[in-house]
Amino acid sequence: MRTLSAIAPASLVQDSGAKSPVAVIDIGSNSVRLVVYDAAKRAPVPVFNEKVLCGLGRGLDSTGRLNPQGAKQAHDSVRRFAALTAAMGVTDINAFATAAVREASDGQDFAAAVERDCGFGVRIISGEEEARLSALGVLAEIPRASGIMGDLGGASLEIAHLESGENLQQATLPIGPLRMACGPDTVTTTDDHRGGIEEHLARTAWLQSARGGTFYAVGGAWRSWARMHMRRLDYPLSIAHHYEITAKSALEFAEGIALLTPHALSGFAGLEEARAGSIPFANMLLKRLVEESGVSRVLFSAYGVREGLIFDRLPDSLKAEDPLIAACRNLAEMTGRATADGDALFRWMSPAFVDETEDQARLRRAACLLADLEWSEHADYRAEHALLRILRYPLIGIDHPGRAYMALAVASRHAKVSEKLRTRFLHGLLDHAESSRAKAAGLAMRLAYTFSGGVISLLEQTALRRDGDRLKLELPDHADVLVGDVVQSRFRTLAQELGCQPRIATTAP
Repeated sequence: MRTLSAIAPASLVQDSGAKSPVAVIDIGSNSVRLVVYDAAKRAPVPVFNEKVLCGLGRGLDSTGRLNPQGAKQAHDSVRRFAALTAAMGVTDINAFATAAVREASDGQDFAAAVERDCGFGVRIISGEEEARLSALGVLAEIPRASGIMGDLGGASLEIAHLESGENLQQATLPIGPLRMACGPDTVTTTDDHRGGIEEHLARTAWLQSARGGTFYAVGGAWRSWARMHMRRLDYPLSIAHHYEITAKSALEFAEGIALLTPHALSGFAGLEEARAGSIPFANMLLKRLVEESGVSRVLFSAYGVREGLIFDRLPDSLKAEDPLIAACRNLAEMTGRATADGDALFRWMSPAFVDETEDQARLRRAACLLADLEWSEHADYRAEHALLRILRYPLIGIDHPGRAYMALAVASRHAKVSEKLRTRFLHGLLDHAESSRAKAAGLAMRLAYTFSGGVISLLEQTALRRDGDRLKLELPDHADVLVGDVVQSRFRTLAQELGCQPRIATTAP
């Protein structure tokens, strides 16, 4: 029974069965976080997310106990989370604790006190289970991931060897920035600590089995590192999730970060002040893992143990769904018109895109699902809103260039995207060929909506066909009245973008 339900005024308690939200409370060694998702599904949408940096595991190696101040702050934070979830009507609570609580001599007492005061169980997960769930989180977002997953917490590093979507082996290593801290506000990277790291890495020889693959970096410290790298490059996006760089670029940047003073680090643009102390350690460890594993790329993921926990409980039929398509369906259902049908739109325009790869067709399908995303916005701003919304929305299963393709496609469905917007938000993300492909997809969507007014049954009476360098729009005799000047102009524009000659033809009934 939830003991804190009385804290929430009756007027604020929602019907918990309306949307079946699910909450995850992650009691980590450095931070305590509550994430409330709209439901336990293939692409869960975070509707509430709060993090408190408590430092539970600070000095764990030297004392063997939880940091007293951190324990009090963590306990108080979880009590607040319990009150919030009760007010939201969330009854599906999944609370777990990781390295600091499982290793500290007073960890069990801390968990019992939280359970007593908050009214829900706290699962203390093993290092192996944490590594498994973290790897599962990455696989939930990147189903065919291959390489090494590394999830850096405050007091441990969980690693796993992934190969074509399978977790081949995993381990947990007792290394982390907080447990190696010498004082309340310092994190060191002394030779002793480097020696300890080397010793643990030497015991995981299978790291080198992923040579040439990708290193999937999970954890707040590494995402902060990624944001620093993005700022240094003046990168057009600010989303660290699925930010991907070469191993060479990562190593070069790591060498530069290692030369910065603590003062210079704390003043680094875009870096959370509370994270600055963990960056030297995270930087050193990332460099060594990249060197040791021989990976060719580094990808930063916001999906980890929490998302892995949600994914783990899904039936196999849902696990098999494409995460990007599932995420786009979610967004379309929340914001699009009930008459919109992205799948029908995708099928109708597909004959015009005969030279697509499977991945390109997937992105176009995802864009079609969001084609009506901005229908309720002012017409003068629909293109801009679509561009920025898709660039910034928490989509999964997509890299940054793919996100840029979708943003440009859906924006072009509404209007021509200005060079100013393209330069500011898409520079360096798409080459000319992909920009043209995205624009053509958007123009095809625009043609479909212009001709049919969004009435799918009307659209399906027509056919778009491509024969070499000729693009044909076929329609029955009775529909030729709908082909006005605007439709003809937009059809010609689409054909031109595809490098084709346009032809509109009617067919006998």
